[in-house]
Amino acid sequence: MKLVYVAMSADLIHPGHLNIIDQAAAYGEVHVGVLTDEAIASYKRLPYLNYEQRSRIVQAMKQVVSVIPQETLDYRPNLRHLKPDYVVHGDDWKEGVQQETRRQVIDCLKDWGGELIEVPYTEGISSTQLNKAVRELGITPDLRRASLRRLLNAKPILRICEAHNGLTGLIVEHTKVMVDGRIREFDGMWASSLTDSTVRGKPDTEAVDISSRLVNVNDLLEVTTKPIIFDGDTGGRPEHFIYTVRTLERLGVSAVIIEDKIGLKKNSLFGSDAFQVQDDIEHFCAKIQAGKRAQVSDDFMIIARVESLILKAGMQDALTRAKAYIDAGCDGIMIHSKETSPDEILEFCAQASSFPTRVPIVVVPSTFDTITEDELRQAGVNIVIYANQLLRSAYPAMLDSALTILRHGRAFEARDKMMSIQEIITLIPERL
Repeated sequence: MKLVYVAMSADLIHPGHLNIIDQAAAYGEVHVGVLTDEAIASYKRLPYLNYEQRSRIVQAMKQVVSVIPQETLDYRPNLRHLKPDYVVHGDDWKEGVQQETRRQVIDCLKDWGGELIEVPYTEGISSTQLNKAVRELGITPDLRRASLRRLLNAKPILRICEAHNGLTGLIVEHTKVMVDGRIREFDGMWASSLTDSTVRGKPDTEAVDISSRLVNVNDLLEVTTKPIIFDGDTGGRPEHFIYTVRTLERLGVSAVIIEDKIGLKKNSLFGSDAFQVQDDIEHFCAKIQAGKRAQVSDDFMIIARVESLILKAGMQDALTRAKAYIDAGCDGIMIHSKETSPDEILEFCAQASSFPTRVPIVVVPSTFDTITEDELRQAGVNIVIYANQLLRSAYPAMLDSALTILRHGRAFEARDKMMSIQEIITLIPERL
């Protein structure tokens, strides 16, 4: 029997996939390379089902002899291992993101005389449209909550952006650009205490209680599907923090970040200019442990935010605290800095790389914003949070329009700075 190789994501199986498998079976034994989460996440959003679930579905097809993981978009490692007589693929990859992959397959097959068979596109079936339809239906709390850990396992660095209402949530959900032939988008949302307070016209001092802030979380949950990380400020008393954990977990939030400070909350960017007290290590560890005991699923994450660099307590204090918080069971460390240079963040990451227990490292480059995601990834950072940029850009634009109206006594001069009325009323489609 001839050996036939087919690669697919196999997330939403439809007649187009079955047609590919049927035609492949006509050429010989079908061996399917199911793309891993890592391979898919390298060029588009994570699939709904994880690799184990998808491979099990494909293996159940009677025409399929075996299933193996395809760990990259590049077919060549699997092709060189199997040396198939044929590779069967739909003819929809001659242009776009997979055009270069197609060329590599053809060149690789020449080494042993293999052949590429391209099957015509199945009319009336579109994976893109099916995915869009499913996303419009929403996502369950369990799937959303688990998605952050899946992304951490699949991608070298995650890109999270603040969303302070449903509209900004839609921006984070849908905004994407093409960079070097691959789609780049945000991986999730940050429910920020600062922006939640600011849009309500209140100071960032925990003046807005958790119950009020959950209104924004619910708005995000209703119109988006990506994971949400919640800014838990200090977390409050351990006895209260356990209820915050249970509530967030039940809603489908993926993680909460709490900072190791006590007393009246002051924004960290004030640093030592404002009176701020760092929590006792033992007490903060007890808060982490109380939260971990309270959670029901293994998916929810409690991330400890170390304020030592902000409060000028020194690098050694930051490292000592991070180790203690990891030993207490936290699922990640956020290291914060208000310096315009990323040097102390990079130093922390370098020293943290030798910790006996490794957890994801989170940074918020609000002040040290010249450093790139690639540089942060190389330093060992796993999550970068753009914590307030959408609100900070919205306010100047709104203020400018207000001033323009006042200066001219009419709105005409501000018209070119705004969306049209038609655009705004059709921005959010009605869902039947």
